Amino acid sequence: MQPVRLFNFLQLRSNIPAILLLVTSLIGIYSCQSNNKAAAASTDNIHYFQIPSDSISYAEKSMLGAKCEQWYNHTLKKTPFHGGILIAKKGVPVFEQYQGNEAPKTSNKVDENTSMHIASVSKTFTAAAILKLLDDGKLSLSDPLSKYFPNFDYPGVTIQTLLSHRSGLPNYAYFTEDLKWDKTIPLTNRDILRLMTEHKNEIKDISTPNTHFSYCNTNFALLALVIEEISKVPYDVYLQKNFFIPLQMNHTYVFHLSDTSKSTGSYKSDGVLIPFDYLDNIYGDKNIYSTVRDLLIWDRALSLGLILKPETLKLAYTPYSNEKPGFRNYGLGWRMNLYPNGKRIVYHNGWWHGSNASFIRLLDEQATIIVIGNRFTRQVYKAVKLASLFGAYPVGGETPEDTANFNMENAGAGSK
Repeated sequence: MQPVRLFNFLQLRSNIPAILLLVTSLIGIYSCQSNNKAAAASTDNIHYFQIPSDSISYAEKSMLGAKCEQWYNHTLKKTPFHGGILIAKKGVPVFEQYQGNEAPKTSNKVDENTSMHIASVSKTFTAAAILKLLDDGKLSLSDPLSKYFPNFDYPGVTIQTLLSHRSGLPNYAYFTEDLKWDKTIPLTNRDILRLMTEHKNEIKDISTPNTHFSYCNTNFALLALVIEEISKVPYDVYLQKNFFIPLQMNHTYVFHLSDTSKSTGSYKSDGVLIPFDYLDNIYGDKNIYSTVRDLLIWDRALSLGLILKPETLKLAYTPYSNEKPGFRNYGLGWRMNLYPNGKRIVYHNGWWHGSNASFIRLLDEQATIIVIGNRFTRQVYKAVKLASLFGAYPVGGETPEDTANFNMENAGAGSK
C-alpha cells in the first residue's frame, strides 16, 4: 500500500472539498482496519466498572468553588483560553466551567462533550496499559525492548527505562529531520522503529540508558508498539476495551488521520489554525482526545484501584531520577512534585500544536485539577497553584526551571 501523502492536508479545515476528498481516500485505506477494530472492541465481553459516588459537605464545596472561581476569573477567563476546567474533591466537582468556541468565528460552543487533544497527558494511558500488562503477567519492567523487536539493537533499553524517560534515546522529531524524512508522508510508529533499527549509525545523541532523565516522546511511541505486540490488537482497540468502554469514557478516543473531519482543531493564541503535519499520526506519546469529565473518571478509576493493583500504582508513583537535587521527578508515566514537607503532586501536562492540557492529582486529599484547551495559552499550566486550596502545597508561579522543563518536553515535536 502506498503511503498517504499530506499535500492539501494542511488546508483541510478551511477547504471543505479538500476534507471530503481526504476523508474519501482515507476511508478506502483504513476501512478494513477500522472494521477490524470495531469488531475487536465490540464482540468480546467487556466488564463495566462502577465508580462509587462520594460526597463532601455543602460548606466545603461552596468554599472551594468560590475560591476556584476567583482564580479562574483572575488567571484564565481573560486569556485566549478556549476549553474546559474541572476541579473536584473525592470525585465531586466543586468548580466546572467552559469557555469559547470549538473554533474561532464559529457558533459551536465548547461544552462538557467537546473532546480536545490532551497531548502528553496521553502518556498516562500508555503507561497504564503497559502496567496492566504487567499485572496480567504478560511482561516485566526489566524486559529489554529487543525481546519484542529482536532487530532493535539498543542494549539497556528496557520497558522501565522507556516509562521513566531514562532510555537515552533521541527524539523522533529530531532524527527523522536528520534522516531527511519526506514530510508529505505521515510518519507512523512503525516507521520510527524501522528507522531506529536500520539507521542506528546515522542517529545522533544516543545516550547510555538509565544514567539520567531525558524527557523523550520516542519512548512512549515505542511503548505503544509493545502494547500492540503483546496484546495482538491495535493500540486504540486495547485502550477502548480496557479503559474507555469499561469506564464509559464516551468522549475519549485515539486520534487517527481518518478522524480529521470530526476532531476539534488547535489554534494559536491569536486564533489562527495550526494545521496538522507529518507527526500527527504518532500515538502513545500523544493523540488522545478527551474531556475534563472523562479525565475525572480516569482519575477516580486509578485512585480507587479499578485499573491497576495497589503495588503497581506504587511503582508508577515512585521517583526514578534522583541524580540531581530538587523537588521535580518522574515515575512511570507520571510527573511528580515532591516537596520537603512530604506533600506530593502527581500530574502530567501536555502541549501539542495549540492544545494545552494539565491533569493534576493530589492523592492525599483525593483532589483533581483538570484543564484542557485548544487555543494556546501557558496560563493553563498555572492551574497547579490551585493545589494550595486543598493542602500545604508550596506552589508558586511559573519559574525559569518550569519554563525550561516545558520547552524540553515539547521541543521539536511539532509544537508551536
